[in-house]
Amino acid sequence: MPTALISVSDKSGIIDFAKGLKKLGWNIISSGGTSKTLKDNGIDCSEISTITDFPEILDGRVKTLNPKIHGGILAIRKNSAHIEELKKHNISPIDMVVVNLYPFEDTINKIPKPQDKKIEQTVIENIDIGGVALLRAAAKNFKDVLVICDSGDYQTILEKLSANAINDNFKLDLAAKAFRHTAYYDSLISNYLTYEKFPTQGSIPLKKLSSLRYGENPHQQAALYSNGMHGNKPAAVNAKQLHGKELSYNNYLDLEAAWRLVNEFSNPACAIIKHNNPCGCAQGESVKDAYLKAYLCDSVSAFGGIVAFNRPVDEAVSTEIAKLFVECVIAPAYSKEALDILTKKKNIRLLIQEIPFKFDENEIEYRMMSDGMLVQDRDNSLLSEIKCMTKRQPTTQEKESLDFAWKVCKNVKSNAIILVKGKQTVGVGAGQMSRIDSLQIALKKMSEIQELAALPISKQPLVLASDAFFPFPDVVEAAAKAGITAIIQPGGSIKDEESIKAADSSNITMLSTSMRHFKH
Repeated sequence: MPTALISVSDKSGIIDFAKGLKKLGWNIISSGGTSKTLKDNGIDCSEISTITDFPEILDGRVKTLNPKIHGGILAIRKNSAHIEELKKHNISPIDMVVVNLYPFEDTINKIPKPQDKKIEQTVIENIDIGGVALLRAAAKNFKDVLVICDSGDYQTILEKLSANAINDNFKLDLAAKAFRHTAYYDSLISNYLTYEKFPTQGSIPLKKLSSLRYGENPHQQAALYSNGMHGNKPAAVNAKQLHGKELSYNNYLDLEAAWRLVNEFSNPACAIIKHNNPCGCAQGESVKDAYLKAYLCDSVSAFGGIVAFNRPVDEAVSTEIAKLFVECVIAPAYSKEALDILTKKKNIRLLIQEIPFKFDENEIEYRMMSDGMLVQDRDNSLLSEIKCMTKRQPTTQEKESLDFAWKVCKNVKSNAIILVKGKQTVGVGAGQMSRIDSLQIALKKMSEIQELAALPISKQPLVLASDAFFPFPDVVEAAAKAGITAIIQPGGSIKDEESIKAADSSNITMLSTSMRHFKH
Protein backbone atom coordinates (compact mmCIF):
# COMPACT_ATOMS: atom_id res chain seq x y z
CA MET A 1 0.00 0.00 0.00
CA PRO A 2 1.56 3.36 -1.05
CA THR A 3 1.95 6.02 1.63
CA ALA A 4 1.30 9.75 1.43
CA LEU A 5 2.55 12.27 3.99
CA ILE A 6 0.17 15.23 4.25
CA SER A 7 1.08 18.32 6.25
CA VAL A 8 -0.58 21.52 5.07
CA SER A 9 -1.03 24.97 6.55
CA ASP A 10 -3.71 25.90 3.99
CA LYS A 11 -6.36 23.19 4.24
CA SER A 12 -8.19 24.23 1.05
CA GLY A 13 -9.21 21.15 -0.92
CA ILE A 14 -7.32 18.73 1.31
CA ILE A 15 -10.40 16.81 2.52
CA ASP A 16 -11.53 15.84 -0.99
CA PHE A 17 -7.96 15.06 -1.98
CA ALA A 18 -7.37 12.79 1.01
CA LYS A 19 -10.69 11.01 0.42
CA GLY A 20 -9.65 10.48 -3.18
CA LEU A 21 -6.34 8.97 -2.10
CA LYS A 22 -8.13 6.64 0.31
CA LYS A 23 -10.41 5.40 -2.47
CA LEU A 24 -7.31 4.59 -4.50
CA GLY A 25 -5.86 2.55 -1.63
CA TRP A 26 -3.34 4.97 -0.18
CA ASN A 27 -2.21 5.02 3.43
CA ILE A 28 -1.96 8.52 4.95
CA ILE A 29 0.32 9.84 7.65
CA SER A 30 -0.07 13.37 8.92
CA SER A 31 0.95 15.87 11.56
CA GLY A 32 -0.71 18.11 14.13
CA GLY A 33 -3.48 20.30 12.78
CA THR A 34 -3.69 18.47 9.45
CA SER A 35 -4.17 15.14 11.20
CA LYS A 36 -6.98 16.60 13.31
CA THR A 37 -8.70 18.05 10.24
CA LEU A 38 -8.57 14.72 8.43
CA LYS A 39 -9.83 12.72 11.41
CA ASP A 40 -12.60 15.23 12.12
CA ASN A 41 -13.82 14.57 8.58
CA GLY A 42 -13.77 10.79 8.95
CA ILE A 43 -10.48 10.17 7.12
CA ASP A 44 -8.27 7.56 8.73
CA CYS A 45 -4.64 8.61 9.09
CA SER A 46 -1.62 7.88 11.28
CA GLU A 47 0.01 10.56 13.39
CA ILE A 48 3.63 11.26 12.45
CA SER A 49 4.60 10.84 16.08
CA THR A 50 3.51 7.18 15.91
CA ILE A 51 5.86 6.68 12.96
CA THR A 52 8.85 8.48 14.51
CA ASP A 53 8.27 7.15 18.04
CA PHE A 54 8.91 10.72 19.14
CA PRO A 55 6.38 13.41 20.10
CA GLU A 56 6.08 16.83 18.52
CA ILE A 57 8.15 19.23 20.65
CA LEU A 58 8.86 22.95 21.07
CA ASP A 59 5.26 23.97 20.37
CA GLY A 60 5.30 22.06 17.09
CA ARG A 61 8.60 23.52 15.85
CA VAL A 62 9.98 19.98 15.58
CA LYS A 63 7.77 17.20 14.26
CA THR A 64 8.82 15.94 10.82
CA LEU A 65 12.60 16.47 11.13
CA ASN A 66 13.32 12.83 11.80
CA PRO A 67 15.27 10.06 9.99
CA LYS A 68 12.18 7.84 9.88
CA ILE A 69 10.45 10.52 7.82
CA HIS A 70 13.28 11.77 5.65
CA GLY A 71 14.74 8.28 5.23
CA GLY A 72 11.41 7.11 3.88
CA ILE A 73 11.34 10.03 1.43
CA LEU A 74 14.97 10.07 0.26
CA ALA A 75 15.58 6.34 -0.20
CA ILE A 76 16.22 5.47 -3.87
CA ARG A 77 13.96 2.51 -4.57
CA LYS A 78 16.28 0.91 -7.16
CA ASN A 79 19.25 1.13 -4.78
CA SER A 80 19.32 -2.17 -2.90
CA ALA A 81 21.62 -0.75 -0.22
CA HIS A 82 19.07 2.01 0.51
CA ILE A 83 16.27 -0.54 0.80
CA GLU A 84 18.33 -2.69 3.16
CA GLU A 85 18.99 0.35 5.35
CA LEU A 86 15.28 1.11 5.50
CA LYS A 87 14.61 -2.45 6.65
CA LYS A 88 17.45 -2.30 9.17
CA HIS A 89 16.01 0.80 10.83
CA ASN A 90 12.36 -0.20 10.42
CA ILE A 91 11.61 2.73 8.10
CA SER A 92 8.71 2.57 5.66
CA PRO A 93 8.98 4.27 2.24
CA ILE A 94 6.93 7.45 1.72
CA ASP A 95 5.67 7.72 -1.85
CA MET A 96 3.97 11.13 -1.83
CA VAL A 97 4.59 14.37 0.07
CA VAL A 98 1.78 16.94 0.18
CA VAL A 99 2.94 20.14 1.87
CA ASN A 100 2.20 23.84 1.76
CA LEU A 101 4.11 26.20 3.98
CA TYR A 102 3.34 28.50 6.89
CA PRO A 103 1.77 31.74 5.57
CA PHE A 104 4.87 33.93 5.85
CA GLU A 105 3.85 36.07 2.87
CA ASP A 106 0.38 36.83 4.24
CA THR A 107 1.88 37.57 7.65
CA ILE A 108 4.43 40.15 6.47
CA ASN A 109 1.91 41.85 4.22
CA LYS A 110 -0.13 42.58 7.34
CA ILE A 111 2.84 43.73 9.41
CA PRO A 112 5.03 46.67 8.29
CA LYS A 113 8.70 45.91 7.71
CA PRO A 114 10.58 46.90 10.88
CA GLN A 115 13.03 49.77 10.80
CA ASP A 116 14.64 49.03 14.16
CA LYS A 117 15.50 45.34 13.73
CA LYS A 118 12.75 44.31 16.16
CA ILE A 119 10.97 41.44 14.42
CA GLU A 120 7.54 40.53 15.75
CA GLN A 121 7.36 36.99 17.07
CA THR A 122 4.38 36.30 14.81
CA VAL A 123 6.66 36.75 11.81
CA ILE A 124 9.32 34.44 13.24
CA GLU A 125 6.81 31.69 14.00
CA ASN A 126 5.57 31.79 10.42
CA ILE A 127 8.97 30.80 9.04
CA ASP A 128 8.50 27.19 8.03
CA ILE A 129 11.41 24.81 8.55
CA GLY A 130 10.09 21.25 8.43
CA GLY A 131 7.77 21.88 5.50
CA VAL A 132 10.57 23.29 3.34
CA ALA A 133 12.78 20.30 4.24
CA LEU A 134 10.01 17.86 3.27
CA LEU A 135 9.42 19.54 -0.09
CA ARG A 136 13.12 19.66 -0.93
CA ALA A 137 13.66 16.03 0.06
CA ALA A 138 10.70 14.80 -1.99
CA ALA A 139 11.64 17.00 -4.95
CA LYS A 140 15.22 15.70 -4.89
CA ASN A 141 13.93 12.12 -5.01
CA PHE A 142 11.22 12.93 -7.59
CA LYS A 143 11.78 9.70 -9.53
CA ASP A 144 10.36 7.77 -6.59
CA VAL A 145 8.26 10.35 -4.73
CA LEU A 146 5.41 12.59 -5.88
CA VAL A 147 5.78 16.07 -4.40
CA ILE A 148 2.75 18.36 -4.25
CA CYS A 149 2.91 21.97 -3.04
CA ASP A 150 -0.03 23.43 -4.97
CA SER A 151 -3.65 22.65 -4.09
CA GLY A 152 -4.49 23.42 -7.71
CA ASP A 153 -2.80 20.14 -8.64
CA TYR A 154 -4.90 17.90 -6.37
CA GLN A 155 -7.54 16.98 -8.94
CA THR A 156 -4.98 16.37 -11.68
CA ILE A 157 -3.00 14.07 -9.37
CA LEU A 158 -6.10 12.01 -8.54
CA GLU A 159 -7.06 11.72 -12.19
CA LYS A 160 -3.57 10.62 -13.23
CA LEU A 161 -3.31 8.13 -10.38
CA SER A 162 -6.69 6.65 -11.34
CA ALA A 163 -5.59 6.32 -14.98
CA ASN A 164 -2.11 5.05 -14.02
CA ALA A 165 -0.77 7.96 -16.04
CA ILE A 166 1.98 9.27 -13.73
CA ASN A 167 5.20 9.40 -15.76
CA ASP A 168 8.73 10.69 -15.16
CA ASN A 169 8.13 13.99 -16.97
CA PHE A 170 5.12 14.75 -14.79
CA LYS A 171 7.12 13.92 -11.65
CA LEU A 172 9.89 16.22 -12.82
CA ASP A 173 7.43 19.07 -13.42
CA LEU A 174 6.10 18.69 -9.87
CA ALA A 175 9.65 18.67 -8.46
CA ALA A 176 10.60 21.82 -10.36
CA LYS A 177 7.47 23.55 -9.06
CA ALA A 178 8.38 22.56 -5.49
CA PHE A 179 11.87 24.02 -5.82
CA ARG A 180 10.44 27.23 -7.32
CA HIS A 181 8.06 27.39 -4.37
CA THR A 182 10.79 26.98 -1.72
CA ALA A 183 13.11 29.40 -3.56
CA TYR A 184 10.39 32.06 -3.56
CA TYR A 185 9.62 31.37 0.10
CA ASP A 186 13.27 31.68 1.13
CA SER A 187 13.60 34.89 -0.91
CA LEU A 188 10.68 36.42 0.97
CA ILE A 189 12.32 35.61 4.29
CA SER A 190 15.81 36.79 3.37
CA ASN A 191 14.46 40.01 1.89
CA TYR A 192 12.31 40.73 4.95
CA LEU A 193 15.22 40.16 7.31
CA THR A 194 17.58 42.38 5.31
CA TYR A 195 17.60 45.74 7.07
CA GLU A 196 19.95 47.76 4.93
CA LYS A 197 18.27 50.71 3.23
CA PHE A 198 19.79 49.51 -0.03
CA PRO A 199 19.42 45.71 -0.06
CA THR A 200 22.67 44.69 -1.71
CA GLN A 201 22.46 41.42 0.19
CA GLY A 202 18.75 40.85 -0.38
CA SER A 203 17.08 38.32 -2.65
CA ILE A 204 14.36 39.01 -5.19
CA PRO A 205 11.12 37.14 -4.42
CA LEU A 206 9.07 36.81 -7.58
CA LYS A 207 5.79 34.94 -7.93
CA LYS A 208 4.24 34.25 -11.31
CA LEU A 209 0.76 35.71 -11.62
CA SER A 210 0.00 34.78 -15.20
CA SER A 211 1.36 34.10 -18.65
CA LEU A 212 0.91 36.88 -21.19
CA ARG A 213 -0.02 36.52 -24.84
CA TYR A 214 3.45 37.71 -25.84
CA GLY A 215 6.11 40.24 -24.93
CA GLU A 216 6.95 43.55 -26.53
CA ASN A 217 6.58 41.81 -29.89
CA PRO A 218 4.54 38.77 -30.95
CA HIS A 219 7.59 36.52 -31.33
CA GLN A 220 8.60 37.04 -27.66
CA GLN A 221 7.19 34.95 -24.82
CA ALA A 222 6.22 36.81 -21.64
CA ALA A 223 4.73 36.43 -18.18
CA LEU A 224 3.70 38.66 -15.28
CA TYR A 225 5.30 38.28 -11.87
CA SER A 226 4.77 40.10 -8.60
CA ASN A 227 7.01 40.84 -5.67
CA GLY A 228 5.25 39.00 -2.85
CA MET A 229 6.45 41.43 -0.22
CA HIS A 230 4.42 44.20 -1.83
CA GLY A 231 1.24 42.45 -2.87
CA ASN A 232 -0.78 45.07 -1.03
CA LYS A 233 0.96 48.07 -2.62
CA PRO A 234 -0.90 50.41 -4.96
CA ALA A 235 1.09 49.48 -8.06
CA ALA A 236 -0.41 48.85 -11.47
CA VAL A 237 0.48 45.16 -11.25
CA ASN A 238 -1.92 44.86 -8.30
CA ALA A 239 -4.80 46.72 -9.96
CA LYS A 240 -8.05 44.83 -10.44
CA GLN A 241 -9.29 44.49 -14.01
CA LEU A 242 -13.00 45.19 -14.31
CA HIS A 243 -13.50 44.83 -18.06
CA GLY A 244 -11.82 44.12 -21.37
CA LYS A 245 -9.51 41.63 -22.97
CA GLU A 246 -6.30 40.30 -21.48
CA LEU A 247 -3.62 42.82 -20.61
CA SER A 248 -0.40 42.70 -22.61
CA TYR A 249 3.25 43.13 -21.67
CA ASN A 250 3.27 46.65 -23.14
CA ASN A 251 -0.02 47.49 -21.40
CA TYR A 252 1.56 46.76 -18.01
CA LEU A 253 4.60 48.92 -18.74
CA ASP A 254 2.43 51.84 -19.81
CA LEU A 255 -0.03 51.39 -16.94
CA GLU A 256 2.83 51.62 -14.44
CA ALA A 257 4.12 54.81 -16.08
CA ALA A 258 0.65 56.35 -16.22
CA TRP A 259 -0.25 55.47 -12.62
CA ARG A 260 3.03 56.84 -11.24
CA LEU A 261 2.70 60.09 -13.18
CA VAL A 262 -0.92 60.88 -12.38
CA ASN A 263 -0.30 60.34 -8.68
CA GLU A 264 2.32 63.09 -8.65
CA PHE A 265 -0.61 65.52 -8.41
CA SER A 266 -3.01 66.30 -5.56
CA ASN A 267 -5.71 67.98 -7.69
CA PRO A 268 -7.79 66.15 -10.33
CA ALA A 269 -5.33 65.02 -13.01
CA CYS A 270 -5.15 62.93 -16.15
CA ALA A 271 -2.15 61.38 -17.91
CA ILE A 272 -2.27 59.83 -21.37
CA ILE A 273 0.67 57.50 -21.99
CA LYS A 274 2.02 56.15 -25.26
CA HIS A 275 5.10 53.93 -25.39
CA ASN A 276 5.96 54.70 -21.76
CA ASN A 277 5.95 58.48 -22.28
CA PRO A 278 3.16 60.99 -21.64
CA CYS A 279 1.76 62.43 -24.84
CA GLY A 280 -0.43 64.63 -22.64
CA CYS A 281 -0.89 65.42 -18.97
CA ALA A 282 -3.02 68.01 -17.18
CA GLN A 283 -4.70 69.08 -13.99
CA GLY A 284 -8.24 70.41 -14.11
CA GLU A 285 -11.29 71.46 -12.16
CA SER A 286 -12.72 67.99 -12.82
CA VAL A 287 -11.53 64.72 -14.36
CA LYS A 288 -13.31 65.67 -17.59
CA ASP A 289 -11.53 69.00 -17.66
CA ALA A 290 -8.17 67.32 -16.95
CA TYR A 291 -8.78 64.69 -19.66
CA LEU A 292 -9.72 67.21 -22.34
CA LYS A 293 -6.66 69.32 -21.56
CA ALA A 294 -4.36 66.27 -21.64
CA TYR A 295 -5.94 65.07 -24.89
CA LEU A 296 -5.47 68.48 -26.47
CA CYS A 297 -1.69 68.29 -26.10
CA ASP A 298 -1.36 65.51 -28.70
CA SER A 299 -4.67 64.17 -29.91
CA VAL A 300 -2.99 62.13 -32.65
CA SER A 301 -0.70 60.21 -30.31
CA ALA A 302 -3.49 59.73 -27.76
CA PHE A 303 -5.09 57.20 -30.13
CA GLY A 304 -4.46 53.74 -28.67
CA GLY A 305 -2.97 55.18 -25.48
CA ILE A 306 -3.28 54.43 -21.77
CA VAL A 307 -5.36 56.89 -19.74
CA ALA A 308 -4.87 57.33 -15.99
CA PHE A 309 -6.84 59.41 -13.47
CA ASN A 310 -6.14 60.17 -9.82
CA ARG A 311 -9.87 60.66 -9.16
CA PRO A 312 -12.93 58.46 -9.81
CA VAL A 313 -14.08 58.29 -13.43
CA ASP A 314 -17.58 59.76 -13.84
CA GLU A 315 -20.20 59.81 -16.58
CA ALA A 316 -19.01 63.11 -18.07
CA VAL A 317 -15.43 62.04 -18.73
CA SER A 318 -16.50 58.52 -19.82
CA THR A 319 -18.59 60.06 -22.58
CA GLU A 320 -15.44 61.81 -23.85
CA ILE A 321 -13.20 58.74 -23.52
CA ALA A 322 -15.70 56.65 -25.46
CA LYS A 323 -15.14 58.86 -28.51
CA LEU A 324 -11.52 57.69 -28.75
CA PHE A 325 -9.89 54.28 -29.09
CA VAL A 326 -7.84 53.75 -25.94
CA GLU A 327 -6.19 50.55 -24.77
CA CYS A 328 -6.68 50.94 -21.01
CA VAL A 329 -8.08 53.21 -18.34
CA ILE A 330 -6.83 53.05 -14.76
CA ALA A 331 -8.46 55.00 -11.92
CA PRO A 332 -9.26 54.71 -8.19
CA ALA A 333 -12.98 54.14 -8.94
CA TYR A 334 -15.73 54.29 -11.59
CA SER A 335 -19.30 55.45 -11.23
CA LYS A 336 -22.05 53.05 -12.34
CA GLU A 337 -22.87 55.39 -15.22
CA ALA A 338 -19.22 55.46 -16.28
CA LEU A 339 -19.04 51.67 -16.34
CA ASP A 340 -22.27 51.48 -18.33
CA ILE A 341 -20.74 53.73 -20.98
CA LEU A 342 -17.24 52.28 -21.14
CA THR A 343 -18.13 48.59 -20.97
CA LYS A 344 -20.03 48.98 -24.24
CA LYS A 345 -16.59 49.12 -25.83
CA LYS A 346 -15.63 45.45 -25.97
CA ASN A 347 -11.85 45.67 -26.00
CA ILE A 348 -11.10 48.57 -23.66
CA ARG A 349 -9.43 47.40 -20.46
CA LEU A 350 -10.75 49.05 -17.31
CA LEU A 351 -8.63 48.79 -14.18
CA ILE A 352 -9.26 49.96 -10.65
CA GLN A 353 -6.50 50.74 -8.14
CA GLU A 354 -8.08 52.19 -5.02
CA ILE A 355 -4.89 53.25 -3.24
CA PRO A 356 -2.93 56.27 -4.53
CA PHE A 357 0.66 55.57 -5.50
CA LYS A 358 2.91 56.10 -2.49
CA PHE A 359 6.43 57.20 -3.31
CA ASP A 360 8.34 55.01 -0.86
CA GLU A 361 11.88 56.18 -0.15
CA ASN A 362 13.06 52.56 0.19
CA GLU A 363 11.48 51.29 -3.01
CA ILE A 364 13.91 49.31 -5.17
CA GLU A 365 14.05 49.11 -8.96
CA TYR A 366 15.57 46.23 -10.91
CA ARG A 367 16.73 46.39 -14.54
CA MET A 368 17.80 43.26 -16.37
CA MET A 369 20.94 43.09 -18.49
CA SER A 370 22.37 40.20 -20.48
CA ASP A 371 23.80 37.92 -17.80
CA GLY A 372 23.30 40.51 -15.07
CA MET A 373 21.08 42.96 -13.28
CA LEU A 374 21.21 46.58 -12.18
CA VAL A 375 19.67 47.55 -8.85
CA GLN A 376 18.90 51.05 -7.59
CA ASP A 377 16.61 53.07 -5.37
CA ARG A 378 13.60 54.24 -7.38
CA ASP A 379 13.55 57.89 -8.38
CA ASN A 380 10.86 58.84 -5.88
CA SER A 381 12.20 62.27 -4.88
CA LEU A 382 11.17 65.40 -6.71
CA LEU A 383 13.75 68.11 -6.03
CA SER A 384 16.49 69.07 -3.62
CA GLU A 385 16.51 72.86 -3.38
CA ILE A 386 14.80 75.43 -5.57
CA LYS A 387 16.95 78.42 -6.46
CA CYS A 388 16.40 81.25 -8.89
CA MET A 389 19.46 81.43 -11.16
CA THR A 390 18.48 84.62 -13.00
CA LYS A 391 17.85 88.28 -12.28
CA ARG A 392 14.11 88.02 -12.79
CA GLN A 393 12.09 86.06 -10.22
CA PRO A 394 9.18 83.91 -11.49
CA THR A 395 5.63 85.18 -11.21
CA THR A 396 3.04 83.19 -9.24
CA GLN A 397 1.61 81.79 -12.49
CA GLU A 398 5.06 80.79 -13.69
CA LYS A 399 5.89 79.12 -10.37
CA GLU A 400 2.72 77.01 -10.49
CA SER A 401 3.31 76.02 -14.11
CA LEU A 402 6.97 75.20 -13.46
CA ASP A 403 6.02 72.98 -10.52
CA PHE A 404 3.57 71.11 -12.74
CA ALA A 405 6.09 70.87 -15.60
CA TRP A 406 8.81 69.49 -13.32
CA LYS A 407 6.56 66.67 -12.08
CA VAL A 408 5.74 65.68 -15.64
CA CYS A 409 9.36 65.99 -16.75
CA LYS A 410 10.48 63.56 -14.05
CA ASN A 411 8.35 60.88 -15.73
CA VAL A 412 9.52 61.41 -19.33
CA LYS A 413 12.37 59.53 -21.02
CA SER A 414 15.65 61.42 -21.33
CA ASN A 415 16.48 63.77 -22.84
CA ALA A 416 13.15 65.31 -21.84
CA ILE A 417 11.80 68.77 -22.60
CA ILE A 418 8.29 69.65 -21.43
CA LEU A 419 6.34 72.74 -22.49
CA VAL A 420 3.49 73.82 -20.25
CA LYS A 421 0.82 76.51 -20.14
CA GLY A 422 -1.16 76.74 -16.95
CA LYS A 423 -1.26 73.19 -15.64
CA GLN A 424 -1.33 71.28 -18.88
CA THR A 425 1.33 70.10 -21.26
CA VAL A 426 1.35 71.71 -24.69
CA GLY A 427 4.48 69.99 -26.00
CA VAL A 428 6.51 66.92 -25.04
CA GLY A 429 9.94 66.08 -26.43
CA ALA A 430 11.16 62.69 -25.18
CA GLY A 431 14.01 60.25 -25.54
CA GLN A 432 16.26 62.25 -27.86
CA MET A 433 20.04 62.20 -27.95
CA SER A 434 20.22 65.98 -27.41
CA ARG A 435 18.09 68.45 -25.49
CA ILE A 436 17.83 70.82 -28.43
CA ASP A 437 16.26 68.03 -30.52
CA SER A 438 13.78 67.35 -27.73
CA LEU A 439 12.92 71.05 -27.62
CA GLN A 440 12.32 71.16 -31.38
CA ILE A 441 9.98 68.15 -31.13
CA ALA A 442 8.09 69.74 -28.22
CA LEU A 443 7.73 72.99 -30.16
CA LYS A 444 6.54 71.12 -33.24
CA LYS A 445 3.92 69.32 -31.15
CA MET A 446 2.77 72.64 -29.72
CA SER A 447 2.46 74.13 -33.22
CA GLU A 448 0.08 71.32 -34.16
CA ILE A 449 -2.47 72.32 -31.50
CA GLN A 450 -4.82 74.25 -33.76
CA GLU A 451 -7.10 75.49 -30.98
CA LEU A 452 -4.31 76.82 -28.74
CA ALA A 453 -4.60 80.47 -29.73
CA ALA A 454 -8.32 80.50 -28.96
CA LEU A 455 -8.05 78.78 -25.56
CA PRO A 456 -8.04 80.57 -22.18
CA ILE A 457 -4.52 79.28 -21.54
CA SER A 458 -3.22 81.15 -24.57
CA LYS A 459 -2.62 84.13 -22.29
CA GLN A 460 -0.78 82.02 -19.72
CA PRO A 461 3.03 82.10 -19.74
CA LEU A 462 4.77 79.35 -21.69
CA VAL A 463 7.24 77.51 -19.46
CA LEU A 464 9.83 74.79 -20.04
CA ALA A 465 11.16 71.92 -17.92
CA SER A 466 14.32 69.97 -18.71
CA ASP A 467 15.35 66.78 -16.91
CA ALA A 468 19.04 67.69 -17.28
CA PHE A 469 21.22 70.77 -17.04
CA PHE A 470 22.27 72.87 -20.03
CA PRO A 471 25.94 72.45 -21.03
CA PHE A 472 25.34 75.02 -23.77
CA PRO A 473 23.01 78.03 -24.00
CA ASP A 474 21.36 76.72 -27.19
CA VAL A 475 18.17 75.50 -25.46
CA VAL A 476 17.74 78.82 -23.64
CA GLU A 477 18.31 80.77 -26.85
CA ALA A 478 15.80 78.63 -28.77
CA ALA A 479 13.36 78.94 -25.87
CA ALA A 480 13.57 82.73 -26.02
CA LYS A 481 12.77 82.71 -29.75
CA ALA A 482 9.72 80.49 -29.03
CA GLY A 483 8.32 82.89 -26.43
CA ILE A 484 9.14 80.79 -23.37
CA THR A 485 9.27 82.98 -20.27
CA ALA A 486 10.36 80.56 -17.54
CA ILE A 487 12.58 77.47 -17.29
CA ILE A 488 13.16 74.85 -14.62
CA GLN A 489 16.19 72.57 -14.81
CA PRO A 490 18.60 70.82 -12.42
CA GLY A 491 21.53 73.22 -12.81
CA GLY A 492 25.07 72.16 -12.05
CA SER A 493 26.78 72.51 -15.42
CA ILE A 494 30.24 74.07 -15.42
CA LYS A 495 28.79 76.34 -18.09
CA ASP A 496 25.71 77.40 -16.11
CA GLU A 497 26.75 81.03 -16.44
CA GLU A 498 26.40 80.93 -20.23
CA SER A 499 22.78 79.74 -19.93
CA ILE A 500 22.05 82.22 -17.15
CA LYS A 501 23.44 85.06 -19.26
CA ALA A 502 21.28 83.97 -22.23
CA ALA A 503 18.21 83.83 -19.98
CA ASP A 504 18.87 87.26 -18.46
CA SER A 505 19.33 88.83 -21.88
CA SER A 506 15.87 87.56 -22.89
CA ASN A 507 14.20 88.34 -19.52
CA ILE A 508 13.62 84.62 -18.90
CA THR A 509 13.41 83.46 -15.31
CA MET A 510 15.23 80.18 -14.64
CA LEU A 511 15.02 77.95 -11.58
CA SER A 512 17.40 75.16 -10.57
CA THR A 513 16.25 72.11 -8.59
CA SER A 514 19.68 70.68 -7.69
CA MET A 515 18.28 67.29 -8.68
CA ARG A 516 18.16 65.71 -12.11
CA HIS A 517 15.73 63.03 -13.31
CA PHE A 518 17.38 60.99 -16.03
CA LYS A 519 15.04 58.22 -17.19
CA HIS A 520 16.42 55.59 -19.53
